[in-house]
Amino acid sequence: MGDTRFYPEERPVREVEVDGFWIDECPVTAAEFRRFVRETGHVTVAERPPDSADYPDADPELLVPGSLVFQGTPGPVDLRDVTQWWEYLPGASWRRPRGPGSTINGRDRHPVVHVAYEDAAAYASWAGKDLPTEAEWEIAARGGLEGAVFAWGDDHFPDGKAAANTWQGEFPWQNLKLDGFDGTSPVGSFAPNGYGLYDVCGNVWEWTKDLFAVQEHAAAHAPCCGPADPRPAAEIPRRVIKGGSHLCAPNYCLRYRPAARQAEAVDTSTTHIGFRCVVRAPDAAPP
Repeated sequence: MGDTRFYPEERPVREVEVDGFWIDECPVTAAEFRRFVRETGHVTVAERPPDSADYPDADPELLVPGSLVFQGTPGPVDLRDVTQWWEYLPGASWRRPRGPGSTINGRDRHPVVHVAYEDAAAYASWAGKDLPTEAEWEIAARGGLEGAVFAWGDDHFPDGKAAANTWQGEFPWQNLKLDGFDGTSPVGSFAPNGYGLYDVCGNVWEWTKDLFAVQEHAAAHAPCCGPADPRPAAEIPRRVIKGGSHLCAPNYCLRYRPAARQAEAVDTSTTHIGFRCVVRAPDAAPP
């Protein structure tokens, strides 16, 4: 696991060992999550008003259900100021990924987004599965290519073609869409890795069970693509997310790689975070 060629939080390269497991071929889709909600009545974090105790300095009028939505900028901006392209949008949720007036109709095969950690964990439990550990996720994502930069090898664009849904051009204003997509893409739109898994690089970041250590959080670079949470890591736990997303770009974030990792507050949901599940029971049949 790990890599020494890119970001500090990926170091050191180390050997790990895990028991056998099965992992979903693709991230959980909007259609799959909708079935879960229909059967359980689950209400996601983004659909509940934020707790004022967690945001003591916030305007009470802004403490309404919603989620973080990416908004491209009309031109180049200071990449240190993530507020240029992220907006907390009231009404945004997994059902309405772009806010009021939007819908997931026609997007059944897209990854579900705007899910916080507890939403992903609740789905996994309902499905008789679990969320992967960081080690399980990274081993699976590598697809047997030990030490390779990407899940498909070392070339960014093998044979001149996009191998994943990422951002081509200058983030956050110039999206050339060389991969054919603006935003998320239907799962399985690109070739699988060596283990037959789709979308382990790009499309959406994916939650894992592992906590991102407080000392790591202090030393890590600011989160790429996503907004940095101003609350102390000791106050709001961060989990490790993996895989990068459709908003990762070489000029700002080269994290659509198996070794890449990022801290995400457990109560945060965004346009570009989803998840997939695992089964570990040694005597169970693959789902």
